[in-house]
Amino acid sequence: MGDPKKLRRKYDTPSHPWRGDRIKEEKELMAKFGLKNKKEVWRMKSYLRDLRGQTRMLQAKIRTEDQQAIKEADLLLNRCYSMGILPEGAPLQEVLAIQLDLIISRRLESLVYAKGLASTYKQARQMITHGHVTLKGRRVTIPGMLVRKGEERTIEYDAGSPFTSEMHPMRPQTSNAGEPEPSQVPLKIKIEAPGP
Repeated sequence: MGDPKKLRRKYDTPSHPWRGDRIKEEKELMAKFGLKNKKEVWRMKSYLRDLRGQTRMLQAKIRTEDQQAIKEADLLLNRCYSMGILPEGAPLQEVLAIQLDLIISRRLESLVYAKGLASTYKQARQMITHGHVTLKGRRVTIPGMLVRKGEERTIEYDAGSPFTSEMHPMRPQTSNAGEPEPSQVPLKIKIEAPGP
């Protein structure tokens, strides 16, 4: 069990820390999703690795017609469906095809940005850590929390947050998630040189 005061690390670090292709991939993910550091990438990789490991173990047991493994496989598929990373009725081998981008897009900060509550991933992260966002009516301050598909529609501004005002200067003025309104898009004017 260990000392309850000492929290265990919930991710695995790379076994070879200086591989150029892995470093490049992690930097691209950090830039794409606005992640704070590589630990957040490693957390999501560990979560995905655990899902795949459990799937491989269950596939081996199902071949021997183990009834408990069949129940556990159904529970795993239901969990993946409720997390929004697999469609309903997907076979067990589909878990092995889940990409890391899909897992990261289920983080609270990614969904706050996708819903248009923040104009950037960095702003979404800051709003969450400062307590401006609620999930199911409760304030959440963990940007890396994985959100279930059914809870996604309950993400909104906290009732006591100044962001609830339409006139707040930092509130994003977007029509669609992540896309600025036509009035905010800078015009591109083509200047032609005068003819002879």
